[in-house]
Amino acid sequence: MKPAFLLAASAIAVAILATVPLYANGYELSLAITLMNYTVLATAWTLFSGPTRYVSLATVAFFGIGAYTVAVLAERMAWPWILLIALAVGVAVALIVGLSTLRLSGVYFVIFTFGLAELIRQIVTWYEVNVTRTLGRYIFVGIDPADIYWQLLGLAVLVFAAGILIRRSRLGLALRVIGDDETVARHIGINTTIAKVALFALSAAFMTLCGAVMAPRWTYIDPAIAFSPVVSFQVLIMALLGGVHRLYGPLFGVVPLVLLFEFLLARFPNHFSILVGLAFMLIVYAIPQGIVGFVERILRRRGDAA
Repeated sequence: MKPAFLLAASAIAVAILATVPLYANGYELSLAITLMNYTVLATAWTLFSGPTRYVSLATVAFFGIGAYTVAVLAERMAWPWILLIALAVGVAVALIVGLSTLRLSGVYFVIFTFGLAELIRQIVTWYEVNVTRTLGRYIFVGIDPADIYWQLLGLAVLVFAAGILIRRSRLGLALRVIGDDETVARHIGINTTIAKVALFALSAAFMTLCGAVMAPRWTYIDPAIAFSPVVSFQVLIMALLGGVHRLYGPLFGVVPLVLLFEFLLARFPNHFSILVGLAFMLIVYAIPQGIVGFVERILRRRGDAA
């Protein structure tokens, strides 16, 4: 398809999505917010992990940083300043973590990123219990569900635009080489550390802003809510189901799995974590390349047969 056609189609789609709060009822808008939230998170995850093939479980670490920044500053500053501070904190943590850990790879990186989210949760919990003498905070800001949805839609547009620009840049090429063989990338002169850290920080920035925008949805928040590890695993499952080798791939995982998780939470709340684990194993075993990869493979076979 021609770029002009794709741009026009995308603009029309965004315009249609922007009208959702104008006619949706309370439940439909809540579901739309959840879909948009995971679209941003899964696409931001793919932005880094797709080309580099580094599996990160740190999504909720940055999501929680954004949410808790809002909880701390909600009654002290204007909303734009809160978002800027949350963004600065999330990027700073991502840069520190990236510079110190992105030399790891494989299972070691997976374990570290999972531990990072738990470490941040424990630090926040310790601070709240021992310094503020409370374990949670109430959030009172003048942001209604429609505003949350529109801000998440704006983040979704930005994360897709960033992904397209990066894919067409020298950084995108460097990251694809790193994903194929990092040793070869270093030998041909690519500064793998800078490339990985830059994209890791950009991905974390979107996750942090997503957490900040979502925070007003909860009247009360505590570390267990803000840093729930289930978020990281759900984002990973959605990205893998859709396909991580295409930026738009996670969309094909977000929609069916959000609807599935809504059904499971309503019908089987006590067994939700077990069922999510079973879904994860089934997806990895049955569709290792994701829905997009599966469809592309079928189309290639038909093309070869013709």
